[in-house]
Amino acid sequence: MLHIKTPYRKSINISKNSGFNVYLKLDNAQPSGSFKIRGVGNLCSKAVSQGASKLICSSGGNAGLAAAYAAQCLKIPIEIFTPVTTPEFIVQALQEYGAKVIVKGEAWDESDAAARQEASKPGAVYVPPFNHPDIWEGNSSVIDEIVDDVKNNDDIPKPDLVICSCGGGGLFSGVVQGLKKHNWNDVPVLVMETHGASSFYQSVKANKLITLPGITSIAKSLGAKTVAENALRLSQEHKVIPALVSDKESVEALIHFLNDERILVEPACSVSLAVLYNGLLAEMVDSREIPANVKNVAVIVCGGNGVKLNVVEEWRQQLCIS
Repeated sequence: MLHIKTPYRKSINISKNSGFNVYLKLDNAQPSGSFKIRGVGNLCSKAVSQGASKLICSSGGNAGLAAAYAAQCLKIPIEIFTPVTTPEFIVQALQEYGAKVIVKGEAWDESDAAARQEASKPGAVYVPPFNHPDIWEGNSSVIDEIVDDVKNNDDIPKPDLVICSCGGGGLFSGVVQGLKKHNWNDVPVLVMETHGASSFYQSVKANKLITLPGITSIAKSLGAKTVAENALRLSQEHKVIPALVSDKESVEALIHFLNDERILVEPACSVSLAVLYNGLLAEMVDSREIPANVKNVAVIVCGGNGVKLNVVEEWRQQLCIS
């Protein structure tokens, strides 16, 4: 197991301001900086145990960093294909983990095509960012840990609602798989995206997979133009509520969260906090989009490496946030 058990605790400030009892699952504390190590680490560990001699990944973001960290722990070579848009500080972080970084293509799709070609060689294993059963299985451990904390601490109640963000659907798939595993089938999931990266929302509303023409949100870690088919299937089997907020609301939540909890996360993560800060969750309860009995809320704070204070300041100016 390459991930750690992360803290799960009540946020006094967010609870007071939102009117809900808000519990934070702090996966920003994972060694690779995000929840990704749960699923990616599970996939990589299985691949090595089955004889893989090299790992290949096509992500210049959190999945790539998780894969690089996993490869370092497992003592196996890894090549990570990234587009030219990948920030230099991310490339450096990948290299510090020992990864060989190949900059290929203007966009991720081109990097991914090159990675898949390299992964077709004998002994190489392709590590996708979200779309694989081993990734969903690994990500389900986030619910295992919440269940364990609820069972072993009388002060921590079972959640009435879980909130998570959705990019390609890997985290969401793991959350629902974990809820099913523990017979928490009565716990709905509020799935958050931004308006410019809404492939899950659009797919659920259309009841079929929708491919976006492009990603226009600053929340680049949500930037899957099409979610995993498994995510859509699970949305039809479990009580799921998709919702959207703006980039501005996401960055405002990021800043509030930094002030409240002294934790800096990506907009792709703070999108799950925005619904508490902007009052949308209360509105959804009032309108019965969310069950009226919701009081105890679990938020998956998924983390993210693509953020620094100077970048937050650029977003703040760009979005006219005072």
